[in-house]
Amino acid sequence: MTLTAPAAPAVPAALLALVLLTCSAGCASPAPPLRLYTLALAPPAGVAGPASATAAGGTWQLAPLRLPAYLDRDALLLPAGAGHLQPLDGHRWAEPLRDALPRLLQEDWRTLRGAARVWAAPLPAGLVIDRQLAVELLALDVTPDRAAVQLRARWTLADPTGATPPQVGQADLRAAASSSDPGQLVAAHRLALWRLAERISAS
Repeated sequence: MTLTAPAAPAVPAALLALVLLTCSAGCASPAPPLRLYTLALAPPAGVAGPASATAAGGTWQLAPLRLPAYLDRDALLLPAGAGHLQPLDGHRWAEPLRDALPRLLQEDWRTLRGAARVWAAPLPAGLVIDRQLAVELLALDVTPDRAAVQLRARWTLADPTGATPPQVGQADLRAAASSSDPGQLVAAHRLALWRLAERISAS
């Protein structure tokens, strides 16, 4: 007579799926903590000077800053080969650059030219504007070697009365980072913006 071992009890499919899901969750590596970065409102250390009491060009009105669409993101972008950018995992801007950059540039010009000489809409009643400044930011990128930030911009400084032709300028600026650490690259972004404000103010 042949004896047959009893068959093992079947494991319900739902229970098996739960076991596999629990193992998967327990074995997965924890996600790195999210780090948020802001561009400091104050000018970079060691570069700020007193506002000029005789700033050329009189009182300025600032038009809305124009940005390329790829900068309208919350991720900190790094170069990844020719013409490619990749978001740095776990590192984000604390606020959209479309909001941060215009505010920072306005404050930089107020520092460089005097608070009463730089305004954005809406203007105080009775204020007389001598020049209207429109700035287009073309690029604000970490360099391929991750050693600096490259900024390219162009601008127009126009007489609102039309009595004189508008002044057109452009800049291609590089701000070095002390290392490739994300925090140092953020500091290089801030330095590049300050240098743009200086270049336009000097024009």
